[in-house]
Amino acid sequence: MAEGILQNAAGDLFEVSSAGSNPAGYVHPKAIEALKEIGIDISQHTSKHLDQFLESGIDTVITVCDNANDSCPTFPGKVNRYHWSFEDPPKAVKDGESEMDAFRRIRDEIRKIFEAYASDYRQALK
Repeated sequence: MAEGILQNAAGDLFEVSSAGSNPAGYVHPKAIEALKEIGIDISQHTSKHLDQFLESGIDTVITVCDNANDSCPTFPGKVNRYHWSFEDPPKAVKDGESEMDAFRRIRDEIRKIFEAYASDYRQALK
């Protein structure tokens, strides 16, 4: 979800890619549905391992879960690192909440942070 939201908010500013330290091998169908509800199509996204990006000249790494933050390797060169901790939606269901509700709640948390990040980035360019 993070890739789709950041791509939507700032894809005109920089290239956005998503990868994990232990990728599931698929994009969760509820993530696709949750983003579709807000007009973002991630149905063609794939699950990737972060190792494929180690030599790609990345200048900014954003981690969105504590496991990824803890296991994120060192990327060569000067790399800006940011971390926002979001719960894993399938594991974050609260009492009285459906799994889809958890996906929506976390989608909205990610959206709030990434839209603010994109807005601040735009302001810095002025």
